[in-house]
Amino acid sequence: MAKKIPFVTKEKIQSIIETYPTPFHLYNEAGIRNTARTLYKAFAWNKGFKEYFAVKATPNPAILQILREEGCGADCSSYTELLMSDAVGFKGDEIMFSSNATPAEDFKLARKLDVTINLDDITHIDFLEKVADIPETVSCRYNPGGKFAIANNIMDNPGDAKYGMTHEQIIEAYKILKAKGVKNFGMHAFLASNTVTNEYYPELARILFKVAVELKEKTGAHISFINLSGGIGIAYRPEQDENDLLVIGEGVRKVYEEILVPAGMGDVKIFTELGRFMLAPHGGLVTTAIHEKHTYKEYVGCDACAANLMRPAIYGSYHHITVLGKEDAICDHKYDVTGGLCENNDKFAVDRMLPRIDKGDVLFIHDAGAHGFAMGYNYNGKLRSAELLLQEDGNVKLIRRAETPADYFATFDCTEFGAGLAENAKIKM
Repeated sequence: MAKKIPFVTKEKIQSIIETYPTPFHLYNEAGIRNTARTLYKAFAWNKGFKEYFAVKATPNPAILQILREEGCGADCSSYTELLMSDAVGFKGDEIMFSSNATPAEDFKLARKLDVTINLDDITHIDFLEKVADIPETVSCRYNPGGKFAIANNIMDNPGDAKYGMTHEQIIEAYKILKAKGVKNFGMHAFLASNTVTNEYYPELARILFKVAVELKEKTGAHISFINLSGGIGIAYRPEQDENDLLVIGEGVRKVYEEILVPAGMGDVKIFTELGRFMLAPHGGLVTTAIHEKHTYKEYVGCDACAANLMRPAIYGSYHHITVLGKEDAICDHKYDVTGGLCENNDKFAVDRMLPRIDKGDVLFIHDAGAHGFAMGYNYNGKLRSAELLLQEDGNVKLIRRAETPADYFATFDCTEFGAGLAENAKIKM
């Protein structure tokens, strides 16, 4: 079994805690940059390749800036994600807007910023034209329906997903858009989530490339890019094999040359929208064990909770846990590692074999760099924790401060209770 090793030592964490108390999310700049560079190396064979980082995974301007410096764009799905990406410096076609059940205001802003719009549904054509206008470049999201399988192993069920157009709809959508003046078309699909196999992207590419050739033949549309979206997963468990970007890129290249090149489509740009793969391994949730409980089970209570990392609570997802300073100790204690929410599913681990944990031990919860802080919430009045960046030079930078009671009460300023709550927020223990 492979061993998961934190990207930071106990000594470093202890020095950080002197300034920034737990819990907090910590990101590794060097790891983020290395992954971005490896991705671009894997797809260097495609001259127009671009990664549009899924902002929803880790919506922090400091993280977006690092990825922008590495040549990435931004994949946005909401008004505020568009605002954030624009503020960081992404402009025009450096932003991909992929949304569903989209409010008019979102489409209006997307057109104002002149980003590339990826339409989720055929009815959105008329809606976009009504609230804004139809640009010269438009992408359409495709859903082939049914089940998606690799070597008879079902990976996901696109037919149950709310995203994308049917085969017949995307053909009709291209015809309608072409009649409305669209000159450059894109195609997009997301068929499976968190796949830990090098075969996912090549198989997805095969499906999309064949449909792209058909679209060109039946509509005469010029397809300028095909967006493979996300779906490449990470090895959350130590026993899992990691995906190999270089193998994945080569697999897509072979399918590209097999299908698109003979069809006269060798100029099609390949785009990706990776969030989890780009960030998850390069972020950890750092929390302190503050309680222990001995009842029908052995519990360790932490100062972090599901409000800091929801995935284990809502999906039963596995996140590896390292007890800092006890990396080589025998895992001979069985614990439920919990937070303090009034919900029984507020657990980072259930029946997990770990070294003996004492109050005051610091836990590093791995692979929390994507869909960690981003999915946080304020149930029980819990406040979102800080986000820190471990820079390449070894220094640590605060890139989002922890919330305070004043932040939590701020939206009550429209009520008669606002002043009192604001005053109470100033109380120091």
